[in-house]
Amino acid sequence: MSKLDENYFRTDDSSGAPEDIASMIPEDEKILWQGKPKKSAFVAGRVLGMLPFALIWLIFDGAFIALLCVFGAELPLPLIIGICVFFLFHLMPVWIWISNIVTANKMHKNIEYAFTDKRIIVKSGIIGIDFKNVFYADITSVNLKVGIIDRICKTGDIYIRSFAGATVVSDVENPYFLTEKLQKIVLDMKMDAAYPNDLRPKTNAGFNTEYKG
Repeated sequence: MSKLDENYFRTDDSSGAPEDIASMIPEDEKILWQGKPKKSAFVAGRVLGMLPFALIWLIFDGAFIALLCVFGAELPLPLIIGICVFFLFHLMPVWIWISNIVTANKMHKNIEYAFTDKRIIVKSGIIGIDFKNVFYADITSVNLKVGIIDRICKTGDIYIRSFAGATVVSDVENPYFLTEKLQKIVLDMKMDAAYPNDLRPKTNAGFNTEYKG
């Protein structure tokens, strides 16, 4: 067994937590693409995504609340308090929708994506900053979804499935181009792992991948 380096996990406390993707990239890793969601598409999705459901919910509960205001004087005080607490929780979809609107700008500011020659990195968060890494070897599928808002804003959502779960690169511009390139990288990585370039003959009737990292 090789000797362990006792200083391998030792850090400089003055460096602090990383705040951007570039600070997480080592020297032997290269960023192939880096970007953010298009703000208009991202904010519109947060506002309009739950709007029909939230409005229906609000109208339904609002009717009961209006009846309570009209006939509430005849009900016992403990019952009125109980009904108010019930509707406070029952209106949770509306509170979530309002929260989505309030936090949309903050979320967009903190979201960032990067495709490197080794992995996909997704930065996100509202209060704290989270970094999610998806290595190409673990990816099982890369699919594109373009909704109504995406068509208007000329964006799309790239759905990435891996052994660790699902990851969404949302509201990015040039979605067809990015999806095609990402699918090719994943294919090249998997084929190179199964059949390295150095072992391939000059003519090959199978896959013709070009990755030589």
